[in-house]
Amino acid sequence: MQIDGIHHISTVTENGRSATEFVTGVLGLRMAAKTVNQDAPDMYHLFFTDEDASAGSDLTMFEARGATRGRAGAGMVHRIIFRVADESALDFWAKRLTTYGLANRRIGASLFFEDPEGLGFELVVDDTTDAPLRAKHPQIAEEVALRGFGGVRIFSRELDLSGKVLTDVLGASTLEARGDQGVVDGGFDEQARFELRSDRRGGTVSLDRLPAERPLQGAGTVHHVAFGVRTGEYQQWLPHVEQFGLRTSGLVDRFYFESIYFREPGGVLYELATDGPGFESRNPREEWGVKTILPPWLEPQRAAIEANLQPIPDPREEWALDG
Repeated sequence: MQIDGIHHISTVTENGRSATEFVTGVLGLRMAAKTVNQDAPDMYHLFFTDEDASAGSDLTMFEARGATRGRAGAGMVHRIIFRVADESALDFWAKRLTTYGLANRRIGASLFFEDPEGLGFELVVDDTTDAPLRAKHPQIAEEVALRGFGGVRIFSRELDLSGKVLTDVLGASTLEARGDQGVVDGGFDEQARFELRSDRRGGTVSLDRLPAERPLQGAGTVHHVAFGVRTGEYQQWLPHVEQFGLRTSGLVDRFYFESIYFREPGGVLYELATDGPGFESRNPREEWGVKTILPPWLEPQRAAIEANLQPIPDPREEWALDG
């Protein structure tokens, strides 16, 4: 069994409309699905991806209206890493973020910034041969566009045990930790680093030194990170994970993919998500970002559900995009 790097990363926002404007308008991702949290259908679940809604590019957001600003701490993913092509792309993003009033800082070959709610991002130069996962945007040339996830940075309560889950359960390889890389200036103090790589795609997980501040779940924080598994191997993962004494959710149908959830010893919620059936098998592309999509079991409740959701217009309605 293999892990195909990072499948998706799910975050929390207080305002889905503002978050959509940032992720599609500034970062240039595509809204692939405007749906609801299946466990709390009065809450939007928004999916932002590359042009083809590929696993490995999917940043999702749960809208929790009225949520207070969160703070990453022990047991949480604190930074989302996207790849870009080269140093000139980092220059482009530094200038673009500044234009939108977003502070950013260059530390070595990384560019650090936060979204308007404080969600942490890092852009790194892509040193892999993985296929670039890019979306179209009228202001962002293909050569500088985001190319999919590179990894995540985690604050773990149990450094050694978190590492063992990555290597022993998920099959990660150990990379050399880079230590203090500008932590005083907002960088990171990396204690351990791992790579989850298959013959399709890979991604890194870094375990960084814990901050002094206590964690606070809320807007601008990561809810969970999902790793990709093959549809044909999905059911085998459940007994494999449970044999290590980890409590799981069991097999869960998430409409666009199937999932298994478990919390690793350091406190972070992990998900294993399949490569199918995928977005296009469920909804035609012309409906992406336009229609609120509901799984069949929620369709009879559409009127009541939509009455509780704020309108989020199609981000591409006025964009001039070829193809």
